[in-house]
Amino acid sequence: MYKNLAGRAVLAWVTACFLSPAFSQTPAPNAPLKIGFVYVTPVTDAGWVRQHEEGRKAVDAALGAKVKTTFVENVAEGADAERVIRDLAQQGNKLIFTPSFGYMEPTLKVARDFPDVKFESITGYKQTPNVATANARYYEGRYLAGIAAGRMTKTNVAGYVAGFPIPEVLQGINAFALGMRSVNPNAKVVVVWLNEWFDPPKERDAAMALFNQNADVVAFHTGSTAVMAAAQERGKMAIAYHSDMRKIAPDAQIVAVTHQWGGYYTQRAKAVLDGTWKSGNLWGGVKEGMIRVGDFGTKVPKAVQQEVLARQQDIAAGKLQPFRAVAVDVRDNEGRVVIAKGAQLNDEQILKMNWLVEGVQGRVTR
Repeated sequence: MYKNLAGRAVLAWVTACFLSPAFSQTPAPNAPLKIGFVYVTPVTDAGWVRQHEEGRKAVDAALGAKVKTTFVENVAEGADAERVIRDLAQQGNKLIFTPSFGYMEPTLKVARDFPDVKFESITGYKQTPNVATANARYYEGRYLAGIAAGRMTKTNVAGYVAGFPIPEVLQGINAFALGMRSVNPNAKVVVVWLNEWFDPPKERDAAMALFNQNADVVAFHTGSTAVMAAAQERGKMAIAYHSDMRKIAPDAQIVAVTHQWGGYYTQRAKAVLDGTWKSGNLWGGVKEGMIRVGDFGTKVPKAVQQEVLARQQDIAAGKLQPFRAVAVDVRDNEGRVVIAKGAQLNDEQILKMNWLVEGVQGRVTR
């Protein structure tokens, strides 16, 4: 009898242990959705990664105990990214955001091995049943910043520090030049290519070189705040990108083109929670609240601020399209017509952009 009682006690203890949440292989029904984020640079006070970190925080704020988010920073594109993404999937993250173009292929590789995990390839363009893509129409903000730069410049020369000559960067340069020349036909834009996304010393040197070429305002498509700091140091003007950078350049900042990811990230997390998540592709801009221009510097007159904000409302309403030729043909900087009078580029043409518009000094390797 005692043997049977002892055996039953042991069996009951073992059964209780393995059926309890601490020992079970399946999550408890109320367990939070685990969400992972992979960042291509360290998390800094401003920049590309900062905006995605703000997006992660927005998910936490909106969904609270329903989610548990984590991030891994400073992850190089390529093999290292695949390792980190795979680790996040193995750790039980059921939704993983990978916001860098170079993460696209590693994301796809890992996704094949984890069909029950949802992946969001931010700036990627390849979808599968468990990999969605999303990007923002950064060029809309660039056009608006160009209007501000065109009004503020005294030398009619703007500099542009650019990472790589990929379509997204070309869209930004061209939209900036078109916006600038829409209010200042004599303006020109001088481009310096770095072939780097994040190299603060090189970014600073490029900005300084542009100031030495008579530019009194600079824009950039790189990952740090170095260009803004250079403008502050030299007493010049600059367009902040990714984030508001007035803390770094309180006197230099004209305006900021910021990316707003919190709404999209929260929406996608909710979709996983309620079982409605589907793969797809979103290219959102001002209308969708993913791009915003504002955070004007103290030197920008109210009239200029109001003009830029009015044009931002026009873009949101569909009344203004940066790549539409209204009064005359739009030509590239080699004289070829790239947008005929009255025509407008469609998304496919914008996504394949491989030219620089008239008024831009620089070359694109084709």
